[in-house]
Amino acid sequence: MVAELNALRDQIDEVDKALLDLLSRRLNLVAEVGEVKSRYGLPIYVPEREAAMLASRRQEAQQLGVPPDLIEDVLRRVMRESYSSENDKGFKTLRPELRSIVIVGGRGQMGRLFTRMLELSGYQVNVLEQEDWSQAEALLSDAGMVIVSVPIHLTEEVISQLPKLPDDCILVDLASVKNRPLQAMLAVHEGPVLGLHPMFGPDVGSLAKQVVVYCDGREPQAYQWLLEQLQVWGARLHKISAVEHDQSMAFIQALRHFATFAYGLHLCEENVQIEQLLALSSPIYRLELAMVGRLFAQDPQLYADIIMSSESNLALIKRYYQRFGDALALLENGDKQAFISKFKQVESWFGDYAPRFLKESGSLLRQANDNRR
Repeated sequence: MVAELNALRDQIDEVDKALLDLLSRRLNLVAEVGEVKSRYGLPIYVPEREAAMLASRRQEAQQLGVPPDLIEDVLRRVMRESYSSENDKGFKTLRPELRSIVIVGGRGQMGRLFTRMLELSGYQVNVLEQEDWSQAEALLSDAGMVIVSVPIHLTEEVISQLPKLPDDCILVDLASVKNRPLQAMLAVHEGPVLGLHPMFGPDVGSLAKQVVVYCDGREPQAYQWLLEQLQVWGARLHKISAVEHDQSMAFIQALRHFATFAYGLHLCEENVQIEQLLALSSPIYRLELAMVGRLFAQDPQLYADIIMSSESNLALIKRYYQRFGDALALLENGDKQAFISKFKQVESWFGDYAPRFLKESGSLLRQANDNRR
């Protein structure tokens, strides 16, 4: 039995080595693709090409008796690595005549990311930090674009202190709230103004598939090239008004982060044993616990700024608190029928999104289970 098993394992090892050789060959081809895309200014992420390729591989897998989900999982992981490696080839400079770009707060994490991406695209980038402010006027006097990348609670103050910029200079901010910073930029600068919100952290390996929200400020034709440059990097753009942006972020960020903060605080105060929770957890709870832990591994000032950025956030959280109390009352009254009725009400409100999210979450849960040790 042992000899038979070892012989089969040896064959599996040989197949694994062949897979490694194929992966190496694929990555080398991706590097060549990256060079072509860089030369011609093509985006590293083309959704139509990716969708068509995955559909073909799934069909071919089924014909070979290989689970289609398996090949898609493998290819998606390989493509994520491929997108990161394509960054190394650089990107075409869409505005080669642009004067220097100054990133205020460029030594911060998001500032460093944008510095890197812009330099990979051939632009000259200078950094302005607090200790350099005495040189701000000289540094900004001939800037082609100024990007403000500072903590939320400092954004409006920093914008208001900017010296006069050249009339054609593009003024951009990267804050996760948009309306007040946008108004501040419009007040201090008479030229092109754009609000950007990168919907990702600074630790991403690639901007492929990452969402960047943008809010028009003034003279959009002047910064159209920048939006196209973001697309060359692989980003997916979403245009929205600054007011609508902040309304949506109240749910996406402020409410969600506060609920996560409160849950983490509750776990801490209850002094639960995390190792025991992990040992007993289902994949979905393990994933939820990981997202809670992720929050507390990051900068508390950032999340305090996001949650406390407006009175409307506080009002929304208070309404959530009220509804939490209403739901708790169902338990106190032992009203199972009312609970089921409310459950069905929410299910109806989700509509077709509920089964769609059930399917999407399945792949995440399988991956969470794969990572179990």
